[in-house]
Amino acid sequence: QVQLVESGGGSVQAGGSLKLSCATSGIIFSTYCMAWFRQGPGKEREGVARIATSGSTTYATSVEGRFTISKDNDKDTLYLQMNALKPEDTGTYYCAAERRWPGCPLGVDLNEWLFRGQGTQVTVSS
Repeated sequence: QVQLVESGGGSVQAGGSLKLSCATSGIIFSTYCMAWFRQGPGKEREGVARIATSGSTTYATSVEGRFTISKDNDKDTLYLQMNALKPEDTGTYYCAAERRWPGCPLGVDLNEWLFRGQGTQVTVSS
């Protein structure tokens, strides 16, 4: 059974940092492209960052320079280091796994990804 379990969310003041984790099981983690998505209150869901099997990364413009996606293939875990957080970063963050599409573009909606987690809440206050 495949599981993706996010953790590390919480409440933080603007300018603060959080590190999200996504522990996976049931997949050969190193063979999957991994990504983080988020959905804020009243906003459309968006892709935040993705890391390919090669380690190459892509970020949404809104988080470039502030967020860092990484992974540990030995621990089958995906991470998202979030710095300089802003109130507009508030939302539920989801991790996702995919291996059917070359490059696994962030523009593909979360629901189309092969596997996804239940989400973790991030709240940034001003």
